[in-house]
Amino acid sequence: MEIIKLKNLFFKYNLESKSDFKLEIDKFNLITGNFISILGPNGSGKSTLIKILSGIIEPVKGEILFRDKPYSKMTRKDLSKELAYVPQNFSTNFSFSLYEIVMMGRSPYLNFFGVEAKQDKELVLKTLEQMEILHLRDKGINEVSGGEAQRAFIARAMVQQPKILLLDEPNTHLDIKHQISIFKILHELNIINNLIIVIITHDINLAMRFSNRVLLMNKGSIIYDDKPDKILTEKNIMEIFDTKAKIITDSTDSRHIVFT
Repeated sequence: MEIIKLKNLFFKYNLESKSDFKLEIDKFNLITGNFISILGPNGSGKSTLIKILSGIIEPVKGEILFRDKPYSKMTRKDLSKELAYVPQNFSTNFSFSLYEIVMMGRSPYLNFFGVEAKQDKELVLKTLEQMEILHLRDKGINEVSGGEAQRAFIARAMVQQPKILLLDEPNTHLDIKHQISIFKILHELNIINNLIIVIITHDINLAMRFSNRVLLMNKGSIIYDDKPDKILTEKNIMEIFDTKAKIITDSTDSRHIVFT
């Protein structure tokens, strides 16, 4: 089922500049069951696309529809119940505890007085445990490591219980163990809860392992959009990243990309 549809999309940060970056997408959709990894060199338009999908920025031209309803006809609260966004960089001027940060994800569901229900508290604690930061729940966000803070912001998005989860390089502050752990959790949510995942990553091997659809972007356009094994080829990697790569298959029949 088609959930989000983009058509004839055009975006530019500075309309007066002739050399400024621009994003142009003829058509793109998100369908039920998608686990999409977006790959591409810096400045290719990955973050801009995901911000448009999240509703943070609006295109200059084109359509963006959620279940055939224009984003412009939806309230921020309604949109927050359908999709959640985890930015690449996070900051706060206040040292909220990790528990408070994650509870913010329940805001669209709280009553008029903003009172947390029992199920809200249980969900937050369960998600903190899933992210392996339950023991830090009373710590201030400015008192924990970058990786721990990043997991708190991912947890905040998860407790929104959205239909679509958008993540902009969530692995930036994470060690290898937690990078793999996050992808495993997202993969499980995708399979069991039918949550649509759209994630920007620079780790092609994780994209190959967990995604069922990959976008390769360059210069503000989607160049390739297909299953990982169809487009993550040595030829395409050279074309997009200007880097030689060797694809190998191990004894478990898993494909891996080695840069040379």
